[in-house]
Amino acid sequence: MKIQQSHGQKAWVVGNRSVEMTVTHHGGHMAPVTFSRGLKPFQPYYVSPWQGEKLPMPCPCLAPLRGDFFCLPFGGNLAAYHGECHPPHGESAGSVWTLAQCATHDEVTTLAISLATRVRQGRVTRHLSLVDGHHAVYSNTIIEGFAGVTTFGHHAILAVPEKERALLVSTSPFDLGLTSPGIFSNPRNREYQALLPGGGFSRLDQVPSRLLEEPVADCSAFPVRYGYADLIQQFEKPASNTTSPAWVTAVNTADHWLWFAFKSPARMPGRAFWIENHGRHGNPWNGRNACLGIEDGCMFFDGGIATSSRPNPASKRGIPTHVKLTGRPFEIRYIQGAIRVPAKFQRVLTVTFQADHATFTDLGGRSVTTPVKHAFLAGEEL
Repeated sequence: MKIQQSHGQKAWVVGNRSVEMTVTHHGGHMAPVTFSRGLKPFQPYYVSPWQGEKLPMPCPCLAPLRGDFFCLPFGGNLAAYHGECHPPHGESAGSVWTLAQCATHDEVTTLAISLATRVRQGRVTRHLSLVDGHHAVYSNTIIEGFAGVTTFGHHAILAVPEKERALLVSTSPFDLGLTSPGIFSNPRNREYQALLPGGGFSRLDQVPSRLLEEPVADCSAFPVRYGYADLIQQFEKPASNTTSPAWVTAVNTADHWLWFAFKSPARMPGRAFWIENHGRHGNPWNGRNACLGIEDGCMFFDGGIATSSRPNPASKRGIPTHVKLTGRPFEIRYIQGAIRVPAKFQRVLTVTFQADHATFTDLGGRSVTTPVKHAFLAGEEL
């Protein structure tokens, strides 16, 4: 393990032959992450452009904004919940973490970092593991204390290519799709959105829009709709996928890589997509932010605990949008990874799981297989 400055932030750097992972002290944001080390390496995660500019930040989590970070509670949290005023995406996304341990055992290298929360007392410990030969990061986040109702989520942010519609997103089946219930990007704040508030969808490429030139928006290919910033969410019933992980993939057809994430819908039934294409012009965005957030967790959009704990269209269908912690340890396991794909590889159609492997097949029938211990999501140790 090394400690170094990375894009304006002090960070831990851990790696093996396949992957090098950088995690910031401030907020525990994971990026850059280099995959395929030694063989056409690439970095799929986004790093915000204001690093090192020393701009005033409207909230702590924006200062290091990059890659993937853990939100507890997830959301803006502008409305207090039972007297608690959590910062946007929680203390976990904008506070300084401490090193708990970094160790290698057999083929597994694990960075463990820890944070004591103060708004609601508890402790969050994140174990981020790399396995030799695997192009993946295995995350096990353990929440202790923090008793009561909360939201949570991973907040992965991918870099998008310059070429329009060159990043192709696919997901496993979901039960409900909704656009943000209110105004996500308010023109009063010099922000603009393209999608219709409160709309429903069953396919990512058929999302209700406010734009006359695109009344049905395609939210499966990026970047698209220059000048707008939007938020949509998929919801999946916990019992609807018990034999295999739920999955999401993004294929970069310009640079020829495939990013993936696997989760258990029983633990994380929600997936939000933050679609950002130069649609925000206030500080620190200044019209220059282009990325795609893929945010798996248990929440109802970005409102926070107060919003997600009230009845909503997802909860009325039996899909949880919050959890009630007892104070005993609560585990959240997640797998993210990225691999090189052939130049002609297109949108993923199916993901199939074999013992310690996953196979991605595109619309043209092309397949790539990578080692991944997906049983980790069900509690199996690496």
